[in-house]
Amino acid sequence: MNKYSNLAKRKYVIAAAVVAIGFIFLAQLFNLQILSPQYRDYADSNAFLQRPLYPARGAIYDRKGNLLVYNRPTYDVMMVVREMKQFDTLDFCRTLNINKEHFYSLNADMRDRRKNPGYSSYTPQLFMSQLDVEEYGLLQEKLYKFPGIYIQNRTERQYNYPNMGLILGYVAEVDKNKMASDPYYVRGDYVGKSGIELSHEEDLRGEKGVEVLLRDAHGRVQGHYDEGRQDKAPVSGKDLTLGIDIDLQAYGELLMHNKVGSIVIIEPKTGEILCMVSAPTYDPALLTGKTFSANYLQLENNPYKPLFNRAIAGTYPPGSTFKPAQGLLFLHEGIITPETRYSCFGGYPPLGGRPACHSHASPLAIQYALATSCNSFFSYGLNGMLGNRTKYANTADAFDVWRDHMVNMGFGYPLGVDLPSEKRGFIPNSKFYTNVFKTDRWVAHNIISIAIGQGEVLATPLQIANLGATIANRGHYYTPHVVRERKGAALDQTFTTRHETGISREHYELTVAGMADAVTIGTCRGINLAPLVEVCGKTGTSENPHGDDHSLFMGFAPKDDPQIAIAVVVENGRFGATNAVPIARLMMQKFFAGEIPESDKWLETSVINREILPYAYTRNLPAN
Repeated sequence: MNKYSNLAKRKYVIAAAVVAIGFIFLAQLFNLQILSPQYRDYADSNAFLQRPLYPARGAIYDRKGNLLVYNRPTYDVMMVVREMKQFDTLDFCRTLNINKEHFYSLNADMRDRRKNPGYSSYTPQLFMSQLDVEEYGLLQEKLYKFPGIYIQNRTERQYNYPNMGLILGYVAEVDKNKMASDPYYVRGDYVGKSGIELSHEEDLRGEKGVEVLLRDAHGRVQGHYDEGRQDKAPVSGKDLTLGIDIDLQAYGELLMHNKVGSIVIIEPKTGEILCMVSAPTYDPALLTGKTFSANYLQLENNPYKPLFNRAIAGTYPPGSTFKPAQGLLFLHEGIITPETRYSCFGGYPPLGGRPACHSHASPLAIQYALATSCNSFFSYGLNGMLGNRTKYANTADAFDVWRDHMVNMGFGYPLGVDLPSEKRGFIPNSKFYTNVFKTDRWVAHNIISIAIGQGEVLATPLQIANLGATIANRGHYYTPHVVRERKGAALDQTFTTRHETGISREHYELTVAGMADAVTIGTCRGINLAPLVEVCGKTGTSENPHGDDHSLFMGFAPKDDPQIAIAVVVENGRFGATNAVPIARLMMQKFFAGEIPESDKWLETSVINREILPYAYTRNLPAN
């Protein structure tokens, strides 16, 4: 009985195993024939050739409608490996002007799934890119000799001006990380890598199309499948109009020749950036075509870092350009009134005359302190705030109120400009100093240098210009942005939202009056452009432990109904009035008058020919 029972059980086990194996074979057969893209691609490739159609990348214009960036045709060599038959490799190499070693290297890269994750022997793969018209013509004549070889049309960026390299950015071949994160891209595609080309990539790139071609049994293309009804036309990228004025931009780059630093000009009413110079810079045409790699390497190795956008990523102690923000805060918090006077005897007396100050009348109130850039006044103000136990529980509490106001004015965090790699600068909080001093019993005298924009405080040129725009607007700003208009799409709401500082207009009017006096009777008389325009300004000299001090200027014009706010930073330019003010003067004349008057031609020549190189490198700056 047991014997027959065991045989019956074995029969069922064997039957179950056979059924299971059958199901496995059926499932694998279903997977290979129905689900697997490999066999589907192979079947489709016998009958169809799907050729991608690349859209024209969006053009870029300046605020006046000048065409800055456009496209010209270029050509890629594509291979379908399964269709390749024996052909004259040497003739092919001669046609493309490459040697056999280069041919084998390109072929290996194309087949390497680590470098080309989407590789398939059934579909067109990029072999070589960026053929010019002459190379395309030579290959087209011989294409019948090279089975499996196709030519694909695309476009390449071209530039009408040798300016704005850091703003426009560049386009280069997509890397494997981008392909992995965005299925839109395949090997051989091009993508924005920096500047506007990166930050507005999805606007500029458009949408790919495809044409489905029918092939015969020998793989020869017979025409469009279904009379082209299955084709999909590409959609061109959106054109962009910038807030940049290319003439103003080019002039700023000329003035910053053989200097290191930045010029930023903002339209206060909109937040549009009219000019953003980072010096040194580069001609954007250098990073196109077959010389891209060599030129990029040269720029990358340049000791003055022309690929580094100092306007948004360079951080500097703002020096005395920070004092208007301090005065506004002290007025708002009730630490001072418009009539409050502090004494000054060439420096801050409680610390033995440090920081030192300019020679001017004493005692003085806030308006005259701004005009004369009095270090003592603002040192007294900070000490009065951090030591006030009527308003604040302790020094840390008072300091965090100070810090929050600075953040509301646009310091300490990225402003959100529509360019990549913006830095935040640095505004410390109370915990920072508690960690530095290893105690919470620190006082204003320990950090008094931040009262005059020194010490640990750091700001970008964009943030300094934005302070000018905020004062010009009497208490609010719009997020600075480069793109003025996207064709067929609304501007991001981020750039049309008004940011309030929470400080009353009357305090701003007093600050404006002090900055106007600075131009007429104070530290920046060199930018007095009356009667052309009434300028408000503030100079700055930023201490630099690595060499000569940095020269800064921040201001706006006209005083009433301002049209521009400007910040100039010249690394190692020493006093603000020495180098930053003359550059700002010329930029304002260019903006308001369109040209430099004969009376200032000598100044223009002097500034252009002035060389201020911060480090003792033996290599020279690029020509531009």
